[in-house]
Amino acid sequence: MQEHAGAFSNATGRALEQGGADQPRYRRYQRELIAPYCGRSVLEVGAGLGEFAAELTGLDRLVVTDADPGAVALLDKRFSDRPEVEAKQLALGNSLDLAEPVESVIAINVLEHIEDDAAALAELAKLVVPGGTIVLWVPGYQQLYGEFDRRVGHFRRYTPATVSDAVLRAGLTVEVAKPVNLLGGIAWWAAVRRGGSTAPNPKLVAIYDRVVVPITRAVERRVRVPFGQTVLCVARTPAAK
Repeated sequence: MQEHAGAFSNATGRALEQGGADQPRYRRYQRELIAPYCGRSVLEVGAGLGEFAAELTGLDRLVVTDADPGAVALLDKRFSDRPEVEAKQLALGNSLDLAEPVESVIAINVLEHIEDDAAALAELAKLVVPGGTIVLWVPGYQQLYGEFDRRVGHFRRYTPATVSDAVLRAGLTVEVAKPVNLLGGIAWWAAVRRGGSTAPNPKLVAIYDRVVVPITRAVERRVRVPFGQTVLCVARTPAAK
């Protein structure tokens, strides 16, 4: 699987966005922030190789999707021993279809790749039950936008205000919109904006995961940070009439 995963990452540039290094602490940090807003049935958009989806256990139903058929094949193989998991090809901008809607959609580092973000959110809302959630994890703050963002196809980075605007234009309500990962934002600014880096350094990513992420988790459990590498947004679909 590792050989095929490497080929997939090289073909899609996914490794570039993920830093080319395993980040188990960072994924647990993501799960802690995202999972409380999810129901018992979840769809992840742009699941890639399933790194985050592997953290989601105890659900009644988990649909893992990607636009790339190679990724879908790998997802199907990876989760073949979990009967509640279904792998499906899904691309925003095309006709989206599920046999049964889910309570929550998760989109991690997806929305920034789509020019008409409000239209994409409106599409996703059709896959969610009334009163369900769309949980967005998007890169934060245009001040951090650099050559790396251009290389991986980011149209923008977000603030809580700009991601909220996209949610509202899609006809949804905003439940949460806040910056997270303050220390990561500072490190990103130093490496990408000041240092001119065009790709994450795998050795530095590994150190970040081992040392900085635990500190970040401890700090952000106690205080609300004013800035971060990422913006977490929870959108809610209209309730049933």
